[in-house]
Amino acid sequence: MGYNALVHTEIADERGPGLLTLVSNEMVKAQKEFFGRGPENAKAYMLDDVLIVVMRGGLTTAERTMLDFGHPDQVRAFRQLFQNEMSDRLMRSVSELIGREVVTYQSQVLFDPDIMVEIFVFDSESGG
Repeated sequence: MGYNALVHTEIADERGPGLLTLVSNEMVKAQKEFFGRGPENAKAYMLDDVLIVVMRGGLTTAERTMLDFGHPDQVRAFRQLFQNEMSDRLMRSVSELIGREVVTYQSQVLFDPDIMVEIFVFDSESGG
């Protein structure tokens, strides 16, 4: 299934996609690589020292089945464990794209509708 990286907080110029679109695309690419499928769309927001990426859809068939069996906590725990293991890689990737050091990262998965939220906090010394 394809995806759309939707970013309404910036306008791309003639040089190519905007920075937040690149971040959205990178997060979708990572989800596809890690889980075998990615979200249906993604949108990134930059607020001072915080980057938030909201991704909609993208649960695997096994995760959807576990939810149907009534086990959302197990799906959430698995996603959280996996994201914890991948945090260094994700933080490094975002840091390289944004050009600022990521000092912490948190991920959350929500259901009905299925939404993944990735939160990156940058050091306050690196920019304005």
